[in-house]
Amino acid sequence: MIEDDLRDSETAASGSGAIQRVFEALSSQPRRKILAYLAHSSLTAGEIAARFDMSKPSISQHLSILETAGLIAKERQGQFIHYSLVQNNLVNTLNGFVQDVCPVSRPIKRESKDLAGGKADANPAKSGNW
Repeated sequence: MIEDDLRDSETAASGSGAIQRVFEALSSQPRRKILAYLAHSSLTAGEIAARFDMSKPSISQHLSILETAGLIAKERQGQFIHYSLVQNNLVNTLNGFVQDVCPVSRPIKRESKDLAGGKADANPAKSGNW
């Protein structure tokens, strides 16, 4: 009985750590914007960095925090690493709904959708990573 209670408290503690990481990830406006940019297609770190006025190491740090929180995933495709939303994540689903009404995120999601449509026509060699 005591072992079950101990196991339950350990599970709750690890769950609260995961929740803490998600809230930390969502507390930053650049990270919320990155999530909006990834709403319709995967992007390389270079493609994400091109949309921000900050250093590439800063972008990498933001991507790392989002990945640690379980909100994005990375996948190597040839010489590039592509970042995408973790689709079956409740937080991403809720964040997507909020972004649809947010005056800052709504235009970014629209831009993401437009870029995703044009990306199919683009030359993959031009979409660089650093």
